[in-house]
Amino acid sequence: MPALIADLPRKHRSWPYVAPFAVFVLLLALGPRAGLGPEVHYPLRIGATTAALLLWSRKVLNFRVSNPAGSVFLGLAVFAIWIAPDALWPGYRSHWLFQNVLTGEVASSLGGQHRTSLPFLLLRAAGLMLVVPVVEELFWRAWLMRYLIARRFEEVPLGAYARSAFWISAVLFASEHGPFWDVGLIAGAAYNWWMVRTRSLGDCILAHAVTNACLGAYVLFAGRWEYLF
Repeated sequence: MPALIADLPRKHRSWPYVAPFAVFVLLLALGPRAGLGPEVHYPLRIGATTAALLLWSRKVLNFRVSNPAGSVFLGLAVFAIWIAPDALWPGYRSHWLFQNVLTGEVASSLGGQHRTSLPFLLLRAAGLMLVVPVVEELFWRAWLMRYLIARRFEEVPLGAYARSAFWISAVLFASEHGPFWDVGLIAGAAYNWWMVRTRSLGDCILAHAVTNACLGAYVLFAGRWEYLF
């Protein structure tokens, strides 16, 4: 059985790109439904996702960065765009376009005890900066954008542009972010554009990590916990 599991990437070429993301999303959905508190299901989610990356995705991961300054700048720009509507227009996010039966409500799953727990916050920060960007960029930019162009996606170079693939992946990325779908769409398009521009998974991971790091810091210092699901 262990050999069969380890052999999955060879038999299913999409597996290294999709499996870690699937593990992450599945545990994100099932944790609260199983009655597990964040102090249990978040470490479980991050641990299982990291294990999936190490087991299946090592050969397709490339952290080499070709444009570090540009990637950092893009990450900062996406962060600014993410918080701008709520900062400029109080009550903006309460509109039915953003909170409805499809997108859900703007709310954080973290109670007061988790917001003051240093070990939990450090783990949350590590997941936000080191795990989530890798998993999402591997899935959205390195796999889906290419898979939408051709089912034999490995023959499609990173950063290949096709309008339909670009915007379908951006819209799906936006849908992943619930009530923040509007800024999620802009972020998805920005990261997609950066992949097309740099043709580098490492650059997209860095940009995404910078956005998440800034967002995490903003949550802590401004008390805007609704940004953390």
